[in-house]
Amino acid sequence: MLSILQIFKASPEVERSMQVTDNFSEYLNILMHSWLKTLTILGFTLVPIFFILDIFTIPQERIDLLPWFGFYRLVSTLIVIAQFIIIIKTKPSKYSLLHGYIFNLSVSGAIVIMTVKLGGFNSSYYAGLNLVVIAVNLLLPWKSIHSALNGTFTILFYVLANVLFGGEFQPHNVINNLYFMSSTVIIAASINHVKFILIQKDFESRKDLKQARDALWSEMEIAKQIQTALTPPNVEMGGYEMAATMIPAESVGGDYYDFIKTSKNPWVMIGDVSGHGVESGLIMMMTQTSVRTIVSQDPHVSPSKLLSQLNTVIKENIALLKVDRYLTITAICLDENEITYAGSHQDLIIYRKESNTIETYPSLGTWVGMLDHVDDYMQDRKLNLSSGDMILLFTDGITELGFESKSMYGQERLEATFLKNANLPLQDIINNLIKDATSYHGKQEDDITVAVVRKV
Repeated sequence: MLSILQIFKASPEVERSMQVTDNFSEYLNILMHSWLKTLTILGFTLVPIFFILDIFTIPQERIDLLPWFGFYRLVSTLIVIAQFIIIIKTKPSKYSLLHGYIFNLSVSGAIVIMTVKLGGFNSSYYAGLNLVVIAVNLLLPWKSIHSALNGTFTILFYVLANVLFGGEFQPHNVINNLYFMSSTVIIAASINHVKFILIQKDFESRKDLKQARDALWSEMEIAKQIQTALTPPNVEMGGYEMAATMIPAESVGGDYYDFIKTSKNPWVMIGDVSGHGVESGLIMMMTQTSVRTIVSQDPHVSPSKLLSQLNTVIKENIALLKVDRYLTITAICLDENEITYAGSHQDLIIYRKESNTIETYPSLGTWVGMLDHVDDYMQDRKLNLSSGDMILLFTDGITELGFESKSMYGQERLEATFLKNANLPLQDIINNLIKDATSYHGKQEDDITVAVVRKV
């Protein structure tokens, strides 16, 4: 029985129906319409094929009936073909199940006429009616009442036709035939009753799953909106202009960047929480909140001290969340003619306006959220900047993108593209970097963040 339900669910049309309706009656109509196609295909395929059986089973003394049997099967086949065309040309409705009755009538009718021609109740051709009852009632997902009515109509038609036109018969043949046909109808109706209940329960279960999924996506969308709202816009402050773009691999990303204005100096932050998704996005938002709190309370804090204090907070929060995460991060304090930075993340790529060259500087420090104390591992480093010089900050989501010949995009290509676009506005630089990096990649596996800071 479960295998039958699995067959029903495997139909793409049935799968799509779950996406467009939460009403069981509508779903059942779609299911019925879909599997009527299968039933009619079986009908116009097998009905004519069984003519081969007629050739071997008709008594030699009644061989004259063979052309008539071919004719009966041809008429029945044409009716089923017409049904198939109507079914594929029409949409599912509450009247779709009528095709089940019509199919049963046309195919069973041909067999009943054959039994009449071959001696009525004395003919063994009635066995074909059992096959029709089984095929119709096991393939169609209707209630057991329809199985019972359909089977009863078949039996009544068989009895009435053979009583009126079938000639003489032996009572024991009638009892034998009706016993087996009635048993087939009862079994088919019982199976259909159980099958219908399973289909209904399956629908309700999948409906609940769909509602849970929709609720989850709604919450994910809210989380995404919160994260987007917390992402700072492109700004100009303290003699620097700043721009950035973040592209999450999932609805919520684990990359982090921030532009922070204080009473002393502006700050630029960039980081990457291990993994991606909701947990990483949550840690990213914790990081942003903690950093802004620290620099607002102590505008004179050094980058290394800032990250040391951040580590204490994030380490405790990660322990409370009971997740295996850490954070690579670089903190940059922008002064009038120099920057001070600390933290372990990707290299800082510096564009020198005067010489039109690229310089790279490694980030210094250790990961945040792994150790209880990181003071001994953090150190500050200073770099001079002149007017027009730029800092390119990024996460490994862009450099590790698949590129030509399945190699990674890499930092060298990133630097070359950065140099090529250095005279453009900041957002155009970022857009061109991302466009070049993503031009050959397949599925995005990690969050991508690119930020550019220019001394103006």
